[in-house]
Amino acid sequence: MAEYGPMVLRVCRAVLGPTDAADAWSETFLSALRAYPDLDADANIEAWLVTIAHRRAIDVGRALTRAPVPAETLPERRAASPDPADYDPDLWAALKALPPKQRQAVAYHYLAGLPHAEIARLLGNSTDAARRAAADGLKTLRKLYPKDET
Repeated sequence: MAEYGPMVLRVCRAVLGPTDAADAWSETFLSALRAYPDLDADANIEAWLVTIAHRRAIDVGRALTRAPVPAETLPERRAASPDPADYDPDLWAALKALPPKQRQAVAYHYLAGLPHAEIARLLGNSTDAARRAAADGLKTLRKLYPKDET
């Protein structure tokens, strides 16, 4: 520590800055003491300690970014899960009017982006039937909900 301590501290300061380097410095020497018995006799101790110091400084930096930060005021809570029907009741009424398989096929394909083969597996029918249900559902929605056309 007497010989390499200043060099390790410089590495820690370079990575973390002067205020948080002391924790990384002490962590470096704790790690080094644990690993020292397994170190090869011809190993470059300075390079070994620089590597450990760099890694410990990164670990300390990560821990600091994950630490909670006190806030003066808490943000306001949102309403507990708003009802999507409140945004556009006409659209939701049109969706409810669709037969269940068409409604599910439209949602899976156009909202979730699933391919027709996956929709067929979920609905328990063929790929062609899933494609047809999505197309028919979209066609019916366009009739029931004409707000798309302006």
